[in-house]
Amino acid sequence: MSSILRALILVTLLAGCSLPSGNVNAPRNLNNACSILDQRRSFFPAFMAAKRKYGVPVSVQMAIIWQESKFKSKAKTPRRYRFGLIPVGRQSSAYGYAQVLDGTWREYKAAAGRWTARRTNIQDSADFIGWYMTQSRRELGISMSDTRNQYLAYHEGRTGYRRGSYKSKRWLLRVAKNLENRAKMYNSQLRRCRKT
Repeated sequence: MSSILRALILVTLLAGCSLPSGNVNAPRNLNNACSILDQRRSFFPAFMAAKRKYGVPVSVQMAIIWQESKFKSKAKTPRRYRFGLIPVGRQSSAYGYAQVLDGTWREYKAAAGRWTARRTNIQDSADFIGWYMTQSRRELGISMSDTRNQYLAYHEGRTGYRRGSYKSKRWLLRVAKNLENRAKMYNSQLRRCRKT
């Protein structure tokens, strides 16, 4: 085999290894829980595992992931620019399905003993949501099915929630209320699609 042909094969193999893995794009029809789960077969087992382990409803998990990443595995916060031109990094280190900050992810991996967990993995992200919401229930008394307040604690952090930092953020209160409605919509859809 010629050295040119070998080089072409090697370049092709290396290019194939660098392709993104997993679902980096959002599923179609994000307003339909059944459609989302039909398109992403790994989602339902991941959500059910978190529900069994922590008691967090599937519809709440889905609503939070919808809000945080629109079901994109490698979602990141928008870039910041200096002088409107020079990129200076991201708004935060939030990443993955659940948009978890670096420090919070390290805390989760240590506390849950999940050292190989990745924010781009739906099972790990669902487990994180269940773990975080469990902490919010213990520390703040928020029910696992209280989408609005669980999301406010998720967004502001438990310390921020305890201080009431969300109360002056009308936009965030609107988001939390809309998320509560989305979780109800997803729950209703999930009951119907399980029958079919």
